[in-house]
This record gives sequence, structure tokens and C-alpha cells, in this order.
Amino acid sequence: MSRTHYRSCTLCEATCGVAIEVEGDRVVSIRGDDADPFSQGYICPKATALADLHDDPDRLRRPMVREGTSWRELDWDDAFALVARRLQQVRDDHGKDAIAVYQGNPTAHNLGLLTYGQLFLRKLGTRNCFSATSVDQLPHMLAAQLMFGDGILMPVPDVDRADYFLCIGGNPLVSNGSIMTAPDMRRRLKAIQARGGKVVVVDPRRTETAALADRHVFIRPGTDALLLLSMLQVIFAEDLARPGRAAAWVDGLDRLRAIAADFAPEVTAAATGVAADDVRTLARELAGSRGVAYGRMGVCTQELGGLAAWLVYAVNVACGRLDEPGGAMWTTPAVDLRMLAKLVGFELGFGRWRSRVRGLPEFGGELPVVALAEEIETEGPGQIRALVTCAGNPVLSTPNGARLDRALAGLDFMVAIDPYLNETTRHADVILPPTMPLERAHYDVALASFSVRNVAKYSPPLFARQPDQRHDWEIAAELWSRLCVPGGAVGRLAGRPARAALLKLGPEAVLDLALRAGPHGLRKGRAGLTVAKLRAAPHGVDLGALEPRLPDILGTPDRRVALVPDAFAADLPRLRARLATWSRPAADGALVLIGRRHLRSNNSWCHNSQRLVKGKPRCTLLIHPRDAGARGITDGDLVDLGSRAGKVRVPAEVSDEIMPGVVSLPHGWGHDKAGARLQVAAAVPGASANDVTDEAFFDTLSGTAALSGVAVEVVRVATVQPSPGGAGAAAATARADRER
Repeated sequence: MSRTHYRSCTLCEATCGVAIEVEGDRVVSIRGDDADPFSQGYICPKATALADLHDDPDRLRRPMVREGTSWRELDWDDAFALVARRLQQVRDDHGKDAIAVYQGNPTAHNLGLLTYGQLFLRKLGTRNCFSATSVDQLPHMLAAQLMFGDGILMPVPDVDRADYFLCIGGNPLVSNGSIMTAPDMRRRLKAIQARGGKVVVVDPRRTETAALADRHVFIRPGTDALLLLSMLQVIFAEDLARPGRAAAWVDGLDRLRAIAADFAPEVTAAATGVAADDVRTLARELAGSRGVAYGRMGVCTQELGGLAAWLVYAVNVACGRLDEPGGAMWTTPAVDLRMLAKLVGFELGFGRWRSRVRGLPEFGGELPVVALAEEIETEGPGQIRALVTCAGNPVLSTPNGARLDRALAGLDFMVAIDPYLNETTRHADVILPPTMPLERAHYDVALASFSVRNVAKYSPPLFARQPDQRHDWEIAAELWSRLCVPGGAVGRLAGRPARAALLKLGPEAVLDLALRAGPHGLRKGRAGLTVAKLRAAPHGVDLGALEPRLPDILGTPDRRVALVPDAFAADLPRLRARLATWSRPAADGALVLIGRRHLRSNNSWCHNSQRLVKGKPRCTLLIHPRDAGARGITDGDLVDLGSRAGKVRVPAEVSDEIMPGVVSLPHGWGHDKAGARLQVAAAVPGASANDVTDEAFFDTLSGTAALSGVAVEVVRVATVQPSPGGAGAAAATARADRER
């Protein structure tokens, strides 16, 4: 007999509601949940892969220990003892900073890792912590930290009430929002247009979102800060600045005006490729609308990402769009993420220490991941000798992955909390595999904090974990008790009571306390949200539209918005220097690389699902017809894409959706490394874009990797007969990659 289970999809930031039909222990179907108040029945193709992850024959279910080039299973207690002993040995011999930690972005989708996981991963005492943050949203968090007093306070577009949506370096039709949790962005953007508003996209590629928009403007990769300063110059020069209600809590408007004065549209046009008239139009439209400016990956992952992310917020402030309906607003989530972060020891700060080799700044207790390989390779006090990875695949997802791949092979010890033997975990000495999403309880603690509407939804496990399985939070709690609890180290009995109490409590108990203490929790005369109440509402609870929250939400000491933080003002000379360089004519044939994503792909994971990777190859190099013609390249040709960091071979896809002088390759592919066990992914052609991105090319202010704007060369290798589906060099590409 079948039953239907309702929960949120955990495979991207959209948090779509899904209805999962089950017979026994088998998933029969997955469809959108029509009764979900937020997603209203919408799902993207990734949602069906929840079943594939659960049934994947390649997923690991018991601990694995590496013996040379082979692996064998061992029981959990022996695995925990081995890991604790080896990590303790490294710490005793070389100090606490000899152990490093890397967390991947699935952490943000995981209640257990956001609570119990941090007790272990952030309590080892090491300064060598890394995560996907520094190849993603770090500049937004830095801007929020310095402007609003807390890096978690990233305002999101109130897209459901906006009449103008300016999207810079983002593609929400594919991402379903990013730091803007918003399922079915197509419907939401069309609703803007239906009520007489406009959608405008600024991007080096005519993305899926740009194709829907009222207008698309090409921009040279990496020059977004110049564009935004030019918009501000117009706004101030034409007396369009109207900070509105927020003005009562904003300091620095005159300072921002003085900074922008030097960046008139005519000054920046040659550098950005955006005509002066177009800049003026953008500025006037935003200033005169009930609209919002939104920037994402293209804004963050560039050499001036810190400045660009700051200026996205600044232009919203200048136009009176901060904390206003239809503008940039803060969510009022049922769980106060700032409170929870403090509970698990997540303290946001900036530059409190620096990396050992290049002196890169810490943010939020983590160092930029562009420093990871060199910190492993470079001898001396503080050298990384052991690594713990959790829910991450940095060999494919961080710059110069080939260098990191080599560095990992030289570690004294490595442990991975991961369900797969992949391109990174193949270097581990021990793999501790956690349960999959359908086997654990779920609540979107992090993503609900950046939602375009206040919602809450709890989902109990669909399938019970088996006795020989462990949740990732149980793994983290066990290691925490053995390595971090006084008296709980290897072989000592004193840690057992603490371990037992911790394991008995569980993430749901923490969630219940957080709900009761949160903004929608227990109050005088109001019962408030609890886990029990959310259990009784399996489709989720609608908590209403975003509400103004100034000034109470601010975390700055004086409870005021610092519109021009000193760190950003001090970085302006670097921008001026790049303006001078970019304003000169580019060298003939010069190319720069940007990334892209696909609706059926999610970074480096989900590629082991046949239903998501089937169809024509997606790991192709987009190149403009002018640039292709100059190199004798036709659609489907194999080309070598190279940079200072390395080279990959991929099929070319000739298209005018990319601007001249720019090429685009998606990241996360390249599953052909010896020792990995991903049968479906290994058979899919593709190469890792991060074998070309450069760990020496980064935003020196924030430390964020510059994945966009990497200088590259493209050389034709061979002509391959295209398949009927388009750029079709699949088999030849896979063969060529293996032969190199």
C-alpha cells in the first residue's frame, strides 16, 4: 500500500515542497506539493533525484578504510577509534593548527550539520578552517558584517512586491534564487512584468533569466563595481538619491556621494563595455521605481568581489530601497540564525588572523580556500598535515583543483564525512558515510533566513536509518566527544556520559528550543511555533510577507548602518588601477573565462543521477562566433582551454549568447579520476573548470576566489562531427580526456 510523504527538497536553495509517494521502502514518484504555501507545486528537475540519491548503488553505507589502493569496510566503533587516534596523534605531534577542516555547501541544507556538525568541525581548535563560502557568497557576508553588524544579515529582494528587478551577475531562473530563497522564479519574474514592471539583467552571457527579461546588458567580467559606482554617480548628480525611511539610521551618504563623483558613466564605459546612456537608464529606472538591485555569483567571485557586493547594497540604500516593500529586506525566520550560530560557536569576524603562507584574511573563523593547497605543501610550523572534509568535493569545486589534488596525496591523514568515494574523498584514509536526505529529519535553518517570504517547514525522516548507518550529526557528535570533550579523548571513560547525553538530545530538540525562542515562538498570549506544530502541518506554515526590521535588526555597536565601511574605502585605489588597465584597448584575441550553471546540475554533485545527466553534453565551452572564427573553431570542435593554472580539453559551443572576448565553462564536471567510484558520473564527458581557474587570482580584500574573469587561451584541437542535439563531441571528449 502506498503512502505520501511531504517535505522540502534539499538539492538547491529553493526549498521546493515535494510530495513523495512510497511503497514499502521504494520511492514510486516525486512531484511538486500543490499545498506547499511557498512553492505551490513547483519543482525543478533536480527534485526527482532525491530518489536516485537514496537508491544509488555507489553510495557508501559503512565506514571504509583505505589500504594502499584498495578499501575495506570496518565497524563504526573501530572507525571512530581510528580517526580519533590519528587526529589526536597529529595534534600532539604538530599542534592544533596541523589539522584542517573543509565544509562543502550541502552543510547549509542540513539541520544536523548546522547544529551538531559545527560542535565538532568548529571546536577542534584549529585556525585552518575552510569552506565553500570563499568560492561563493563571502563578499556579500563581508558587506553585511561591516555595514549591518553581522555577516548573516544579508538582505534579500522582496521580489513578490517589486516592480523593477535589476539582476547583476545572477541567473535565478536556473538557481531558483541564491541568497534569495525563491522557488519558481520564472513565475515570480513574470508576475513583475504582469503588474507593469521590468526585469533587467546585466551579465556577460545572455542567460536563461536574461532571455525572459525586458532588457539584457552585456558587461565585461569583473567590472561590476565600476558599473555600480557609475550608477551612483548618476543618482547623486541628478538628485535622484532618496534614502527614505532608512536615512534615519544610515551614516556615510555624503562620503558615498564623494566617492562616486569620480566615476561618471563616460569614465567607466570603455572598461565595463556598458554605454554611458545605458548606465544612466539603469540608474534612473532603479531610482524611480519600487524596485531592487540584486547581485550574485558573478558579483562575488571576481577580483573586486568585495567592492561589488558592497555597492549592490549601497545602491539600494541610496535609492531608498533598503528595508522597504519591493526592495532589499530582511527575512524574519522562525529560527533566529544569529542566535543559533552563537550557540554552536559560529562567531563572525574579519581579519582576526591570517593564513601562514600568503597572509590571507580570516572571515567567520575560516581562511580563504585559495590558500588550502599551499598550506598543505609549505613546510614549517602550522603546516597542515591532516584534513577533515565534510559534504564537500574541493578538488572539483575550488581553484586549481589539480594542485589541491596533488597536495591531498601528501597528507599524513585525512578523514571524509561523505557518502561517496569521489574525486576528493579518494585521498582519505577513512570515509565515514552519513545517511542520505530521505533518511533524516529536515528543517531549512539557513535557507529560510534568506527567503523572499517568511515560511517554516519541518519534515521527519521518510525512511528510518538502519542499525549499521549513522547520521552526519551522530558522526560529528561522536568525534566531538572523543576529541573535544575533557576526558573524552581516545580510550578514556569520562567522555561517555557527555557523549550519551549529546546523542540522546539530537538536532530536533535543538530545533524545538530555537523555534520556541525565535521571532514566531512563545510570547505572552501566543502559543508560538514548535516542532510538534510543524509536524501537524506537513505542507509548511506561511508566516507572511517580509516586514521592515530597522533599526532593531542591526548588529553594529551604534545600531546604525555604516554605508561606507573603511575597509571598502581603502580598497578603492585597487579599483582605480584596474579602471586604468581596463580602459585601454584589449590585446587582440584576449579572452577571459566565466562559469555557468544548469538547472539539472548542482555544482559537483547530482552527476551520479542518470536522469539528470542524460541528454546532450552540457560541459561545453561557450564562445562567441567572432572569437571562434578567429581561431578556426566551429561548433562541436574540440578545443584546449588553458590558463596559468592548467589546461582542459572540451567541445566548443559557438553562440552569440556569450559576449565577444568571453568564454564560459560550467564547473563541477570532470569525474574521470582514478580511484573514484561514481559509475554514472564517470561515463559523462566533461572536464573540471577548476583545473583552469587560478588560486593566485582572487579578491585581495575578502580572499574570495576570482572564478570569473580568468585570463585564458583557446586553441582548436580537432573537428568532431556534431550530434543532432547540438555541440556533440561527447564520446570523443571523454576519449581525449582519458588519453591526455
